[in-house]
Amino acid sequence: MLTLDFHPTGRHFLQIPGPSPVPDRILRAMSLPTIDHRGPEFGALGLRVLGGIARMFQTRHPVAIYPASGTGAWEAALVNVLSPGDAVLMFETGHFASLWNRMATRLGLNTEVLAYKGKDDKLPNAPGWRRGVQADMIEERLKADTQHAIKAVCVVHNETSTGVTSDIRAVRLAIDAAKHPALLLVDSISGLACADYRHDEWGVDVTIGGSQKGLMLPPGISFNALSPRAIEASKTAKLPKAFWAWDEIVEMNKGGYWPYTPNTNLLYGLAEACDMLLAPEHGGLAAVFARHERWGEGVRAAVTAWGLEIQCADPSVYSPVLTGVMMPEGVDADAVRKIVYERFDCSLGTGLGKVKGRMFRIGHLGDCNDLTLMAALAGCEMGLKLAGVKLAGSGVQAAMDFFASHPARVPMPKAA
Repeated sequence: MLTLDFHPTGRHFLQIPGPSPVPDRILRAMSLPTIDHRGPEFGALGLRVLGGIARMFQTRHPVAIYPASGTGAWEAALVNVLSPGDAVLMFETGHFASLWNRMATRLGLNTEVLAYKGKDDKLPNAPGWRRGVQADMIEERLKADTQHAIKAVCVVHNETSTGVTSDIRAVRLAIDAAKHPALLLVDSISGLACADYRHDEWGVDVTIGGSQKGLMLPPGISFNALSPRAIEASKTAKLPKAFWAWDEIVEMNKGGYWPYTPNTNLLYGLAEACDMLLAPEHGGLAAVFARHERWGEGVRAAVTAWGLEIQCADPSVYSPVLTGVMMPEGVDADAVRKIVYERFDCSLGTGLGKVKGRMFRIGHLGDCNDLTLMAALAGCEMGLKLAGVKLAGSGVQAAMDFFASHPARVPMPKAA
């Protein structure tokens, strides 16, 4: 039997970049009794949820909701618009872009991976893992594809493994400049409800999202936001699909229902999350995005004061969701994380894939505030010192100064 340690001195500090802490208000909503998923009460819930999540993606078009992780929504996006052997252009910006590429190859797609061409002495084996998608490289490759063999371009909006947020609008403009018909598929699993994202305005065909990041829910719900072009492509795509197929979902969603048994209690939580995040009295999505930008700036002020390098090497694409912290040569980032966890009851994100042991990640997303971050940064600073890392100065003081001199414009929705 699994048992969780009891923390007599307060709550555990979960500062990984997802799953993020779930507010009590959402937990209470999820505790409501399960209802008949074919009854009228559920239909009303379904329509409410579908309307709210469309506003999260800033789209007027359908959003397919799955009782699955983001990995499931990755697969759904691919199998609904592509056929076996189709050529797909992927751009590697980190671990999750790499995993999506691996999935595509396992599905029988012919993938081609682009990556940043510059040199990075800090990460010679993964230079692209410190920068965003290079739209000019995509444009150049698509212009060379005169037969239009490439059927889709796949990119990650907010790369959770690195703390880089790519310019998706620039990618769409690059595809258009190449006069290429490829569909644009975007993973915004950790960007949704944290970083500004505009599915319709930016011309995205399929956007993948997940519940456990900015939406402040447990894992278990994922999304495909669709464009009319994507829906049209799905009518002739030949990759096998049944559970993931959009057609039955979109049709039944018109009445607020699903063609399978939905995860009712998580939908209760999603409805509550949408109410919290979209509330006009709290500034709606604009305030949500501004709040995350501000938190990111405060955390980066701390990292800079420590004299450590931020994983993202391009300040123009710093993530508002998380900050990757590079360790000096010879310092094991996981050893630092272990000290912070064992001594101060604070969980930090590990380095993934090619950067494992080289960096750790501080999440600043969802149900968070200035004092939460100050406590996490204090835990980091103490842990770094205990690990023998020489710091240039106090990151805690730098973050305190930033938050004190940059007050939030709009308060967060209350958890009660």
